[in-house]
Amino acid sequence: MEKKYIDRLFDKKLEFYLRSVGAVQIVGPKWCGKSRTARRYAKTTIDLMKKNVRDQFVPIAKQSPETLLDYGQKPLLIDEWQIIPFIWNSLKEKIDENGTFGQFILTGSVTDATVDKSFYGEENEKHTGTGRIIKKLMRTMSLYEAGDSNGNVSLIGLKDGIFKPTICDKTLHDYSFYICRGGWPLSIGEEKDIALQQVKTFYSGLVNEDIFSLSDIPLRKDIIRAKKILRSYSRCISSEASNETIREDAKSNGDELDKDTFKKYILALERLFVIEELEAWNPNLRSKTAIRTKNTRHFVDPSIATAALNLSEDNMFLDMNTFGLLFESLVIRDLRIYCDSIDANVYHYRDKAEREADAVIVFEDESWALVEVKLCNQEEIKAASKKLIELANDIDNTNHPKPSFLMVVTATQTAYVDENGVYVVPLGCLKN
Repeated sequence: MEKKYIDRLFDKKLEFYLRSVGAVQIVGPKWCGKSRTARRYAKTTIDLMKKNVRDQFVPIAKQSPETLLDYGQKPLLIDEWQIIPFIWNSLKEKIDENGTFGQFILTGSVTDATVDKSFYGEENEKHTGTGRIIKKLMRTMSLYEAGDSNGNVSLIGLKDGIFKPTICDKTLHDYSFYICRGGWPLSIGEEKDIALQQVKTFYSGLVNEDIFSLSDIPLRKDIIRAKKILRSYSRCISSEASNETIREDAKSNGDELDKDTFKKYILALERLFVIEELEAWNPNLRSKTAIRTKNTRHFVDPSIATAALNLSEDNMFLDMNTFGLLFESLVIRDLRIYCDSIDANVYHYRDKAEREADAVIVFEDESWALVEVKLCNQEEIKAASKKLIELANDIDNTNHPKPSFLMVVTATQTAYVDENGVYVVPLGCLKN
C-alpha cells in the first residue's frame, strides 16, 4: 500500500513556478521526495530510473529528442533526467517554440555537471536555460512538515511584529530523535526502529555506491576512506573547519589522503546534494570590524552526521557539545526550508572579533534578522540574547538600520520575548 503523501512547503512554490516558467528543474538528495512531489503535478511521466523505461526512451532521446519532448500531455515529468542530459538544448528550444508555461518538470539527485561528457559531445555545449527553466533545490522535511512542530511561531509573523507566547511539548529526547531520524519522507510517521533505519540505508548507499558513481570525478572505490571522510566532516559540523583540518582528521593508519583526492570526495558530496554549507553573510554593510567569509559546514540533513558517527538518540547525551552542534544543524535545515518557501535566504555571520550569529535571515525585501541557537541552558540563552543585541547595534545598514527581529532558537518548551526584546523560540514552535 502506497504511503500517504505528506504536504510539503515546496508544493506551493512548484505550483507557482509551473504557472510562471516553461520548465522546473528539481534537484536534491536521494529520498527527499522529489519524484513523489513532481508526480502530483505531472500529467505524463517518463521514469528513467526503471530499466525497461530507460532502455526504450534513451535511444529515442538520442535520435530524436523532439519526439520525446512531444510525448504525452503537459507537464511532462522526466524523472532522473540527467541520464539524458543531451536533451537540454532541445528542451530549451521546445519551450521557446511553444511559448507556454509549465511544460516540463525535470528531477535529479545529481547535478547535471556530473554526467559523462560523452553524452553531450563538444558540439552540444549546454546553453543556459535562464528565463525558461528554473532550478529549485528540494531538501528533506522540516519539523513543521513532519508534524513535529506546532507552527505557532511564524518567521513571516516575527518579521511583521506578530508574536504570541506559546508552549510546545518537545523535550531534549524528542530533538535527539529528530536529529537521528532526519527529515526523510519514508521515516515520518513510522515506528522508531523503522524510522531510524532510513538514514542508515541512505548512508550505506552513499558510501558504497553513490560517491563512486560520478563519471567525471574518478575515484577509486575505497569505502573505508569514504567513511573516514564523512566521519571527519561530521565531527566538524556547524563549524568553519578548513578542508585541511577535515583532511588531516580523516588521515589515519598511514592513509595518505592527498589534497586533490580529498577535494574530489568533497565535490562528489556536493554534487550529490549531501553537503550543503552555509555561506557567510556579506551584505556590504558598514561594520566596525571586518567579517569572516568561511562557510559553515553542514549536511543537507543532520541525520547523515549521526549515521556517519554511529550516534543514537541515547548516546548523543554522552557528549552535549556534539549534541548542541547537531541541534544547530537541525535548526539550520529547518530555517532553510522555511525561508525557501517565503523567498528568503539563510547565511551565517562571524567577524574577526569572533562575534557571530549562527544564522542571518535575509528576506526578499532585504530586511534581515539575526538568530542564535542554544539547547536549553538558561544562562547560555541569556548570554546569546545579550550578544545578539550587541552585534545588531554594531551593524549599520543605511536601508535597514535595525534588524526585523532577533531570535534565540532553543530546545526548551516556552516561546516568549525576553527583557532585551529578543524572541526565545523552541524549534518545535517554528514554521515559515
